[in-house]
Amino acid sequence: MNILVTGSSGWLGQTLVPRLRRDGHLVVGLDPEPGATTDVVGSVVDRALVRATIRDKRIDAIVHAAARHKPHIETHDNSEFVAVNVQGTLNLLEEAVEAKVSRFVFTSTTSLMISQKIRDGKAGGAKEAIWIDETMSPLQPRNIYGVTKLAAEELCRLFHQLHRLPIVVLRTSRFFPEEDDMAHAIAQSGENTKANELLFRRLSVEDAAEAHVVALAKAPGIGFDTFIVSALTPFSPADCRALIADAPSVVARYFPDYRAKYDKRGWTMFDAIDRIYDSNKARRVLGFTCKTGFRQVLDAL
Repeated sequence: MNILVTGSSGWLGQTLVPRLRRDGHLVVGLDPEPGATTDVVGSVVDRALVRATIRDKRIDAIVHAAARHKPHIETHDNSEFVAVNVQGTLNLLEEAVEAKVSRFVFTSTTSLMISQKIRDGKAGGAKEAIWIDETMSPLQPRNIYGVTKLAAEELCRLFHQLHRLPIVVLRTSRFFPEEDDMAHAIAQSGENTKANELLFRRLSVEDAAEAHVVALAKAPGIGFDTFIVSALTPFSPADCRALIADAPSVVARYFPDYRAKYDKRGWTMFDAIDRIYDSNKARRVLGFTCKTGFRQVLDAL
């Protein structure tokens, strides 16, 4: 296929573009920042550029991973989020329909499922962790990033409904390499924090890319659907109360060897886990499961 990947210079794009090319696809990367995986330097906000790229390159599949992300809240105003995340998505969808593109994969985020109440977690008086799957409603994003990504998802749903464009929405959990907003929860951060998060809200960038490869293949048969993409959690809803009261004890029940391995490295587990992303729908419907989880990290220590 001739595949357009937006956000091709980003963390996901740098992994996804070579992965698709290894399968023999002609991949065109579009990003405002030049890079080894970007062929067209420009923004999805530029409707004329989007149109020319799709038509000139004879694009028949699109992965839309470009976005203003949560860290940009500190550096960009709200209108920039609306322009890129909403108008940019609309530009791609309209041009995809006009060019009769065969499938569309939208990179969304689990962040849009987190309200301020969930974000406050135990500090806000929560008595148990929140079990999060695709049935959660109503969705009440807590910032402009989540609001605009949810609006973009709704555009995807509408365009499938109106034009039968096959679209798969992937709500990815964390896979970015930077320090994150739970680093303060334990004495160590970095790799320790990321390992802990694989229990409930993280995946590797390689797994994120692979999920997009699978979604591209399955989109025509699915039509339209939304999936949480995260490392499979070992937990069940029955663990939710204990997870917010004493997460290390719950983890020890599932992984009896974790404490010795963590102690040897000087790592610690979060005292409380306030949410769990359930990615079982992706396993059942997409046939996709992340290869890297908490067990794999423990075995590698």
